Amino acid sequence: MNNKLKGTGVAMVTPFHKYGTVDFNSLGRLIEHLIHNSTDYLVVLGTTGETATMSKDERNAVKDFVVETVDSRVPVVLGIGGNNTQEVITVITSSDFSGIDAILSVTPYYNKPQQKGLYYHYRNIATASPLPVILYNVPGRTGVNMSVETTLRLAEEFNNIIAIKEASGDMMQIMQIINNRPEGFLVISGDDALTLPLVLMGADGVISVAANAFPQEMSDMVKFGLKGKIKEASKIHYALLPLIEALFLDGSPAGIKATLEILGICPNNLRLP
Repeated sequence: MNNKLKGTGVAMVTPFHKYGTVDFNSLGRLIEHLIHNSTDYLVVLGTTGETATMSKDERNAVKDFVVETVDSRVPVVLGIGGNNTQEVITVITSSDFSGIDAILSVTPYYNKPQQKGLYYHYRNIATASPLPVILYNVPGRTGVNMSVETTLRLAEEFNNIIAIKEASGDMMQIMQIINNRPEGFLVISGDDALTLPLVLMGADGVISVAANAFPQEMSDMVKFGLKGKIKEASKIHYALLPLIEALFLDGSPAGIKATLEILGICPNNLRLP
């Protein structure tokens, strides 16, 4: 599984109709766009998917649709996270994971736990999960940063915690994780703009927002970077950089959905708030 999650994963948006329901036709179009343009794996129901605004029935319907449409052509990672540890465990233990290859679980938001709380939160998730677990550190959204020490402790103590999506933006922190991680533990960029520098420092790829719109370009850049082809990777990096900056000017996923509408893939409809 670790090898399957190297390269470019896409943090998929969830298309909605203008009246609010899930737009499954556009979701199917997005999936084909991603698979046919060299995406290595898909991440469904993450932050970019506006999952926090969706009901349980909607989340299950989206998961089932993605699994059926992908049909094992690429791995699928499912976002299951929250700030109620027991509720996250209940979802994990009651879910049908047919066609799902791993879980992505974000640090608890709003609660602002100490590092000990983060450790026990993920310990309980790892113990309950029948699938590999990817940690997700994104303090800009959750209000809490998971330290290097906590990340490495979890990586060393639990065999099914196989990776971290690191979106702290702290290059020193991420480099320390890369340098001290146990063998086989993946460090995945959660920041499109920092992906190439991190890959060249030893990271294993990206879970990308921009790749919803530019999957071939992001995939090519990461593959060149992983092979040490700096000139080729840098050319793509600097071509994408102003686009990536524009995508996040009005928040995410507003920018990427506007881009996908221009490309004719899905409408630019967002849910409140």
